[in-house]
Amino acid sequence: MNPDIDPSDPAARAAALRARIEDANHRYHQLDAPDITDAQYDALVRELEALEAAHPHLAVADSPTRKVGAAPAGRFAPVVHAVPMLSLGNAFSDPEAPPGEDPDKDVRDFVRRIRDRLDLDEPVFCAEPKLDGLAISLRYEDGVFVQGATRGDGATGEDVTANLRTIAVIPHTLHGGGWPKVLEVRGEVYMARADFERWNEHARLHGGKVLANPRNGAAGSLRQIDPALTAQRPLSFFAYGVGLVEGGALPPSHSATLAQLRLWGFPVSDLATVVHGVDGLLAYYRRIGQARDGLPFDIDGVVYKLDDHAGQREMGFVSRAPRWAIAHKFPAQEQTTVVESIEVNVGRTGAVTPWALMQPVQVGGVTVTRATLHNADHVARLDVRDGDTVIVRRAGDVIPEVVQVVLDQRRPGAQPWSMPRACPVCGAELVREEGAAVWRCSGELSCPAQRVQSVFHFASRRAMDIDGLGERYIESLSASGYLRDVSDLYRLTLDDLLEMKRRADEAGGAAPDVLVKGGAKAGKVATKWAENLVTAIDRSRDTTLARFLFALGIEHVGESTAKALAHWFGDLELIRRLPWPLFKRVPDIGGEVARAIGHFLDQPGNQQVIDRLLEHGVRIGDAHAPDPALADGLDLATLLADLEIPKVTAIRAAQLGSAFADAQALLDAPAHNLVTAGLPAETANALVAWLEDAANADLLLRSAQAQSQLRARLPARVERPAGPLEGRTVVLTGTLSSMGRDEARERLEALGAKAAGSVSKKTGFVVAGAEAGSKLAKAEELGIEIWDEARLLAFLEQHR
Repeated sequence: MNPDIDPSDPAARAAALRARIEDANHRYHQLDAPDITDAQYDALVRELEALEAAHPHLAVADSPTRKVGAAPAGRFAPVVHAVPMLSLGNAFSDPEAPPGEDPDKDVRDFVRRIRDRLDLDEPVFCAEPKLDGLAISLRYEDGVFVQGATRGDGATGEDVTANLRTIAVIPHTLHGGGWPKVLEVRGEVYMARADFERWNEHARLHGGKVLANPRNGAAGSLRQIDPALTAQRPLSFFAYGVGLVEGGALPPSHSATLAQLRLWGFPVSDLATVVHGVDGLLAYYRRIGQARDGLPFDIDGVVYKLDDHAGQREMGFVSRAPRWAIAHKFPAQEQTTVVESIEVNVGRTGAVTPWALMQPVQVGGVTVTRATLHNADHVARLDVRDGDTVIVRRAGDVIPEVVQVVLDQRRPGAQPWSMPRACPVCGAELVREEGAAVWRCSGELSCPAQRVQSVFHFASRRAMDIDGLGERYIESLSASGYLRDVSDLYRLTLDDLLEMKRRADEAGGAAPDVLVKGGAKAGKVATKWAENLVTAIDRSRDTTLARFLFALGIEHVGESTAKALAHWFGDLELIRRLPWPLFKRVPDIGGEVARAIGHFLDQPGNQQVIDRLLEHGVRIGDAHAPDPALADGLDLATLLADLEIPKVTAIRAAQLGSAFADAQALLDAPAHNLVTAGLPAETANALVAWLEDAANADLLLRSAQAQSQLRARLPARVERPAGPLEGRTVVLTGTLSSMGRDEARERLEALGAKAAGSVSKKTGFVVAGAEAGSKLAKAEELGIEIWDEARLLAFLEQHR
């Protein structure tokens, strides 16, 4: 990224470097939108410093090597620092230094200069982490916070007092006593990693602004014009020094001053410590470097400060930096590279994540070739395209991510990226719910990427209840080729399970552990676990429709929805052939859930797995006719409303239902007949446009045909008395001593209640057993009726 200037012309090269560094300073300090990484910036500065050292006449007075940061942006009132806020010189370690060269030469030279100047055998230093945030100065008068400013260019910063007051850890009034009449405390505003990740996750899900990195997040948050916006951002602060001090004195050493600041109420890093000599500095650097990934905040190095204040005054300053302190930088956590392609990965739950495949680059000491792009919306916000030069970031254990595109290096003709239509693993349709950030593969049962998760859910206690089939066995069976999908469970033999176990043991580097230990005969194979598993699988063949539907793992279909589908439609063969709008005829199933069911059942792979499950002996024992109450919604008007056609409201759908005999008649009608039927022109045009899409027209006809078939299967309506809990929603919480919660739920549902998992204003009553927790507290807060176990038992006994 260095300017393209002939290095044989030092003057031109220096001028180009100065211009590039000034531009980078402006983008970093004023716009909070850097276009190069810290490592690239440091390389530019080091090159300019070397040029100026080799050619002293090039070291002009306004060179960026002699300045700190950039001038204030002008959005805030200027604040002149009584004591300049200087930058620090940098030291770097080179782990790849050739033999005979000292990789820590910068640090040793720093210590040597202090040792020689002060005639010390082993100088004492205070070492502390170098936070990657925004430097600020806090002014206190008589112990009260009166003004806060950014560093700016070191001489003049910006007044951000109102914004700093929103940061909870910055004291408004000092604690204890003994503080100077005027005290300026210097420190770093930063955003903790966990807070940064939570903020970005929320932003991705809700379409908000995603922060490039914690440093940008802190700087941009602190420089908001509206303090209320700053207050929403999760900012923190560490004090690391002092500026102006009047009307009082501080301890004679830097470490003691930090301890005093802590007593006055300022947060100070617990990692700050006193070390001796160059060996102490390098040991600290290595220790913090090893701990870096696990720290709750980003650091880009460590800072060494001569601990003795008198020694600091003796050492003095040079241009923009003190001679008694230096920053020892870590390997950069951001670098630039080129995106070779954007691919998608399908996770265990079907979530589809776009990834950038990149030219290899060293980031944070690790070679990175892939970086997450999170979701399609994030790709669109960044506008990442194949061939783009990008800034990639890796911090801590966080997966590397692309945080910025270098737009001025985009190749001509680069096209925007879009999510593929089909799953790259199984070919099923990729779907995204309205308002959601994540795309998903709808081939839940048939997608190999989701195999382990789908089998684990299928076998769970509330689904098919296959006891003993844990996730580890599922992974081993899948890896061994015994499980392609859930239907293969019913083909497993005892020999298959034992062979799987043998292979898994060998793959793990251990001898097979299926031999019985202890009193059994030597060499006898332990098969009880496998026999039990085969028995559990066989026992699960007989199930209910609700359990089977829940076991399929359809998005949004939990136990309650599965029970509702089973109750209202009664038959798997009917359910699996229905177009999605008809699922909205079930109370409490809306468009989102209905479409999820429809997408699942539209995938041939899922239907093939259901076929194989039935072929392998899965038997649903409680099939019955559909509920006659469905008849109330099997008409054209209801169907048109359920199809969610743009601008076709329930009222307009009723008008169409009265005007046209059936769906085919509506399709055949000319556009002016829609207006004649009473539709406004705008609504008629929207309906015509919708029907012109062949897929929509087909959905309408298929749904109308399904309505007719469903009507033909409905039994005569028989009025039955409502249960004593009809229409009431119940939530169970805590432990019941006389029965399990599942049994209690089923008995309450048999009496007409609807069981829910969370408490809301719609909850009718809560059954609270022993050790009931937050749900009970929520019910008490909302004033909802609460039953104890004794009342529940009395009620159930009364309504046997």
